[in-house]
Amino acid sequence: MHLHSYRLKNFRRLRDAHIELASDISIFVGSNNSGKTSATQAVMMFLSGSKDRFTLFDFSSHTWKQLNAFEAADPAGDATAEIPSIVLDLWFEVNAEDLYLVMPILPSTAWEGSMVGMRVELAARSSSELLKRFRERKAAVTEKAAALPNEAGDYKPWPKSLTDYLEKELHHEFEFRYSVLDRARFDPALVQEIGYSPAPLAGEVSGAAVLKSLVRVDCLNAQRHLADPASRTEGGSGRSEDLSRRLSRFYERNLTQREEDHTALRALFNSEVGLNDHLKDVFKDTLDRIATLGYPGLNNPRLEIKSALNPATVMSQDAKIHYVLGDGDDAARLPDSYNGLGFKNLIYMVVEILDIHGKWKAEEEKRAPLHLIFIEEPEAHLHAQLQQVFIRNVLSLVKEDGESAHNSQVVMTTHSPHILYERGFAPIRYFRRHADGEQTTHVLNLSAFQAGEAPRDRHFLQRYLKLTHCDLFFADAAVLVEGNVERLLMPIMIEREAPTLRSASLCILEVSGAFGHRFKELIEFLGITTLIVTDIDSVTAKLIPDPVDEDAEEDEEVEFEVPDDEEGKPAKKRYGKACLPSVENAETSNQTLIKWLPKKRLIGDLLKADAAEKTAHIIGSEPAKVLVAYQVATDVAWGGATISVCGRTLEEAFGLENAEWCQAIERKDVGLKLKKAPKDVAALAEGLHKRVGGKHFDKTKFALEIMASGTEGWTTPKYIRDGLSWLAEQVDLEVVQEAEAIVGAVEAVEGEAE
Repeated sequence: MHLHSYRLKNFRRLRDAHIELASDISIFVGSNNSGKTSATQAVMMFLSGSKDRFTLFDFSSHTWKQLNAFEAADPAGDATAEIPSIVLDLWFEVNAEDLYLVMPILPSTAWEGSMVGMRVELAARSSSELLKRFRERKAAVTEKAAALPNEAGDYKPWPKSLTDYLEKELHHEFEFRYSVLDRARFDPALVQEIGYSPAPLAGEVSGAAVLKSLVRVDCLNAQRHLADPASRTEGGSGRSEDLSRRLSRFYERNLTQREEDHTALRALFNSEVGLNDHLKDVFKDTLDRIATLGYPGLNNPRLEIKSALNPATVMSQDAKIHYVLGDGDDAARLPDSYNGLGFKNLIYMVVEILDIHGKWKAEEEKRAPLHLIFIEEPEAHLHAQLQQVFIRNVLSLVKEDGESAHNSQVVMTTHSPHILYERGFAPIRYFRRHADGEQTTHVLNLSAFQAGEAPRDRHFLQRYLKLTHCDLFFADAAVLVEGNVERLLMPIMIEREAPTLRSASLCILEVSGAFGHRFKELIEFLGITTLIVTDIDSVTAKLIPDPVDEDAEEDEEVEFEVPDDEEGKPAKKRYGKACLPSVENAETSNQTLIKWLPKKRLIGDLLKADAAEKTAHIIGSEPAKVLVAYQVATDVAWGGATISVCGRTLEEAFGLENAEWCQAIERKDVGLKLKKAPKDVAALAEGLHKRVGGKHFDKTKFALEIMASGTEGWTTPKYIRDGLSWLAEQVDLEVVQEAEAIVGAVEAVEGEAE
């Protein structure tokens, strides 16, 4: 048995989010403020059985406007009007042999299948009565306020509006409702039929008790407050504890399982006897002297000091954790405070998980069949290697021995690519933000992406993302760049051309034009705004390659694919050598330009493409877009003339648009200065093309020299400048929309009924 999925409605920015879980481990990822923590907190709050943990601000922002609209409802319709509620649907996957565990939530005796569901709803006890009490309270205080002297000004007493009223009275006006869900009344995406109303949970046992009999939830929070030596100094955190003390608490909680361990008790007894003999010897003289004084009276009993090694306190008082360096008697032993915080934190988390797992197992007959463990940001205080160690081994900590109806599921929130890519795409649940008028989040199951129609691309992506540890799943926007030069120069170009992007969470991925198109499916699935910075890669193309001459020093031919003219047929192979974009009938070998955007092959067509042809809207992810930026023709002044030319690569475009700067003798180390001064723009373009394509041109040195020269004196190539300007506008638009959604929500809460 395991929790297949759950749906949250009207909880914070999760207006209607369906979250599927893997049977073993699920990993929640997404940019900041995307709802990951809310998705875990909601389950914790509902399963606690305490409605006092909810506040008005846990309701999605769009419901606040509905609440204020409900306030102005026609009294004649009050009896049927309904106030928005927060809803949690839980769907359990159950094997036939485990059906006895879920009998209370079977929808009928005729039920068939493997999935059963239960709904928990935080809803108004009575919408009409709530509205009546609110209006009576508001009328009473309004009358009293009207009797105040005129200098009272704009004073308006509580409650000014229905939302204002519910800020204080939510706990009295709302209650939990429990219902049984019938899988047959839901579609494949687990969206219920229109008009369907689930049956209330029947029976003598309360809904909260039924829910707790099915699932236990524990959470390992991100703030773990492990102490290092500095925490015990003045000003150290009082909430901190050392690792030894934490292990002592674990020992105490699991003590009942060891009461019959007579081997351990005998060892403790022998230790106590030895310690008593030692205490008798060292305190003999002192106690003899006290005896001569006739103290303490009352028939002059003798004083005796004995140890009392209580199994319940020996761990906390007399045992300490040490780190052992080496083997045998010569091994060095250090106190737990003398090891890195990261390693201590790893052990601490392991002990915490073992502790909560042990408490669940200790419930025995009352033990819920499912144990759901939320782990928040385990990367806190763990460096990359320890993060990978943790994610590899966490499931082994909660594994059940043998066949059992009981099961543990782990749900982890993280911002760590090291944790993310250790597990691959299957367990990832991506929280995608939307801000089209209000704050909402959609949750995507990447196991569905993994099972798509392009396995070759997905296998490439999985290997690539694991090797590069990129932060694509945590970014506000992505920049896919051609190569190492663009990756090195992009930060400084952003600083020059679009400084506002420095405040955004950008993921800069080096993918090259030959592989950039393989990210298309993933980018569109995630719905993340993306700028592709690539090269036009002009070549003279042909169908048959030249014979290979290993001794030739000419440029090597490149092999690339072009779509067949007939749809559905496999792509055709083409071969070509690099050439200037101005060469007649030149084509691009760049697969991103051919297969993604703007889906053109001829250089002439690429140079004529407008902004609309270079841009694509991501369907279902408005306002997310993708723009491709590649070299364009620009005016270049040289030798007394100005001519419009286009470079083939970033290096060529940079050399053309910064001709005077690059050809200066003091810029020789940049690598673009030609030995013989070109007589005109055409000669300059030809010379730069040969220099950049030559075997001795060091692209990395070129980038580093530009970085070392600072940001003055040179200009960013136009295609990159325009692309960064576009990206800044898109990111700013999303920020503005998010801010407007927040402002609108706040105004809805603070608004007053007319």
